[in-house]
Amino acid sequence: MSKVYQERAAELVRTHLAELIQRQVSDPRVRMVTVTGVEVTPDTTRAHVYVSVLGEPEEQEEAMQGLRSAAGYLRRELGRRIRLRNTPELVFHLDTSLEHGEHISALLDQLWENGPEEPGPES
Repeated sequence: MSKVYQERAAELVRTHLAELIQRQVSDPRVRMVTVTGVEVTPDTTRAHVYVSVLGEPEEQEEAMQGLRSAAGYLRRELGRRIRLRNTPELVFHLDTSLEHGEHISALLDQLWENGPEEPGPES
């Protein structure tokens, strides 16, 4: 498969999956989920779906379990909405890059508030 087809398929999956999760999945564990990216294998048989989940680690794990339990339903609905050579199997991964970015931003803010340290006397 061409790289262009692979990227187009990934974007279609991401767009439709985000809408399905927000509007069709009734599992309360999946409320605070955002699809951050999708990578589709070259043969489009598998889609690695990266999601960000707001909340504590326990809530994130519950959301991941909810997504895994809804994977069959989501795959079936994707197959109805988009026409691909294969409807990909959905494999969900927790994307912690947003949390990591927030942590770095907080550290930088803290450094900025404290200002530069005074240089000590050199011996």
